[in-house]
Amino acid sequence: MTVKVISGDVRPWRAYRFPPRSSQPAVDWSGDAAGLQRAMADGFQQGIEKGYQDGLQQGEEAGRQAGFEQGRDEGLKLGREEGRSDGRREFELAAQPLQQISEKLEQYLGELEHKRRQELLELVKKVSQQVIRCELTLHPTQLLALVEEALTSMPGEPEDVQVLLSPEEYARIRALAPERAANWKLVADERLALGECRVVTPQAEADVGCQQRLDACIDTLAEHLHLTEA
Repeated sequence: MTVKVISGDVRPWRAYRFPPRSSQPAVDWSGDAAGLQRAMADGFQQGIEKGYQDGLQQGEEAGRQAGFEQGRDEGLKLGREEGRSDGRREFELAAQPLQQISEKLEQYLGELEHKRRQELLELVKKVSQQVIRCELTLHPTQLLALVEEALTSMPGEPEDVQVLLSPEEYARIRALAPERAANWKLVADERLALGECRVVTPQAEADVGCQQRLDACIDTLAEHLHLTEA
């Protein structure tokens, strides 16, 4: 490159030539239209390939990032679920002895309560029997009141009525109330226990003793105490 110095000023000046834009020699396409078209096609194809590669690289990077985030979220979710499941399983295993103890304790308390109610029922029954025996000993003619009550609900006329009693009560009634005993045909029956009484007519027979009344009361109480079988 030739530098021409211009004089006439205090400072020296020299001309500057800009470098060519390409190191390749310029090509004249004025006479080669087909070559120009091929060059344009090659440039276009190169641009497409470069764009495809750039897009592919960017897509891979975006997909990798999205896949990483999705995998992380799914992994955290799966980990939490597995953690809860493992924790629940460990808790159930650890709680099994306590559950067994609780069930045995509940069963024991239930059996204890059932036994207590049974003992209460037996006590009521024994006390009631003692009261009935004491009452019949003092007032044996109360059985005749039960006979009169039974006859009102029995079919037919109260004729030829037999009143079956235990031998003890038969003797006691005849001794304490002979006038009332004379109104009834009293029969001593050794098969009957104290407090038992049967009324027999030609049409029917009724049990008016105290035991069957007591049994009905005890059955009602047992049902109230939930002691009857389902």
